[in-house]
Amino acid sequence: MLYRWLALLVVVAHFGFFLYLLTGGYLAWRWPRTIALHVVTVAWAASTLVTGLPCPLTRLQNSLREQGGQHALADTFMNTYLRGAFYPADHESLARLVVGLVIGVSWAGFAVRWHASRSSAARAPGRVFH
Repeated sequence: MLYRWLALLVVVAHFGFFLYLLTGGYLAWRWPRTIALHVVTVAWAASTLVTGLPCPLTRLQNSLREQGGQHALADTFMNTYLRGAFYPADHESLARLVVGLVIGVSWAGFAVRWHASRSSAARAPGRVFH
């Protein structure tokens, strides 16, 4: 039973990773130092898509499921939990494009805010990025 709960926690972590992938750039508007973590998150997600390497979280979840007496997932996290539920299964390219646009807009907004804060800081010493 413990392994099944641990496998479920990995699913929650996966969803958390995906949620941060979508929102991390926007969170950096408020907490600018977190942009580095978001860049790493995006790079990791993009690299798994480009290379086709399996996600370590999926491997961990499968291992825990098997130790708990369950079958391993037949497919990736994305294909098991997101495809068909959060976007139509036959529109995967469009879903990836939308995710890319969401991230791109967040980074563009971050850049604008960062530039504006640098400009205002130059005019008013002591002012920090908000």
